[in-house]
Amino acid sequence: MRLYADRPDRRARQVAADLGLVAWLVLWLLVARVVHRAVLVLAEPGRALADLGRSISDTMGSAAGAADGVPVVGDELATPFDALGDAGASVTGAGQGAQDAVSTLATVLAVVLVLLPVGWLLLRWLPWRLGWLREARATDRLLGHGAQGPPDLELLAARALATAPLSRLAALPAGTGAGWRAGDPAAVRALAGLELQRLGLHLPPDATGAAQPA
Repeated sequence: MRLYADRPDRRARQVAADLGLVAWLVLWLLVARVVHRAVLVLAEPGRALADLGRSISDTMGSAAGAADGVPVVGDELATPFDALGDAGASVTGAGQGAQDAVSTLATVLAVVLVLLPVGWLLLRWLPWRLGWLREARATDRLLGHGAQGPPDLELLAARALATAPLSRLAALPAGTGAGWRAGDPAAVRALAGLELQRLGLHLPPDATGAAQPA
């Protein structure tokens, strides 16, 4: 499948645009990675809080176990330590929640930083590249590439007459329009070449615009 034009200048622009898109994607992936890591730093207080809560919970749990072993009043002595252990667990949960919120924020920011700029460029790059690919593929069929039969330059010539700027048509040899109506192969070839030039493609040297017998 044809991906790039035949003409070096058009092909260079296409390759530069494709490489530019890749470079743009890599750039914003790197930016998103840096931002993600920077935002994750905000999770440190939550991590410290969770560690503190776990430490309190473990310490109070051990104290409650020791107090519970005291005869007669063990249950009463263990109750405050159990309450403090529960408070430590709550602190741990709050710290973990803060970490999760920061992690989610970091991920969302990273995704947005990639999707928005890359999506913005893709919306401009895709129609341009896919439009050219569709036209180039259709042109190859008209030129007979990969198929049996002679090139059909008449349609390319008609397309040039309908869409080419007047300045480009005026630059053709005098009488090209009349020659096209009369089926002059040279006129048809000149007009077809004008359309191919717009797409950055070359006209096959053996292609002729002569009308084919029915």
